[in-house]
Amino acid sequence: MNNLISLRDGAPRIVTDDPWMLLRDGEIPEQGPLILPLSSWLERQPPAVLKDAVLSRDGLLLSPDDEPLELQPWLAVLPLIAIDFPSFRDGRGYSQAYLLRTRLGWRGELRAVGDVLRDQLAHMRQCGFDSFAVREDKSVHDALKGLAGMSVQYGRSVIEPRPLFRRRPL
Repeated sequence: MNNLISLRDGAPRIVTDDPWMLLRDGEIPEQGPLILPLSSWLERQPPAVLKDAVLSRDGLLLSPDDEPLELQPWLAVLPLIAIDFPSFRDGRGYSQAYLLRTRLGWRGELRAVGDVLRDQLAHMRQCGFDSFAVREDKSVHDALKGLAGMSVQYGRSVIEPRPLFRRRPL
């Protein structure tokens, strides 16, 4: 995947050697680690993965209409979950990420894919994303600046669950 930014130990870096191949529809190749829609992921997994016994070699693509709670039986075996943003105006992926991180406690790589733009990255980070596949027609170097975001967050987030008034010294 080109134009990929990843957070390692909280610091953003451009990834040049990403092994993952995102497949939305169509024929599934046998090689490489793949990111697949839920239905394709379920078809491709061996029984041991579905029984939560071994780690999957494939990641999962969560579409805006998918329910994160349905993934609960397989969260322990998923190496990566990619959340699709078909349009920058579609904010359902933020809620999906927040649910995965807070309610379901998922700690694996959470990647934003699709119509991902610089202006969204700081908020995506607050919702729990730790990698961002920036749209191909945009500069990944320019997008890095979007992770700087605001210096103070007023509300709660995955990164800081306490609102500002709880963080201030008395």
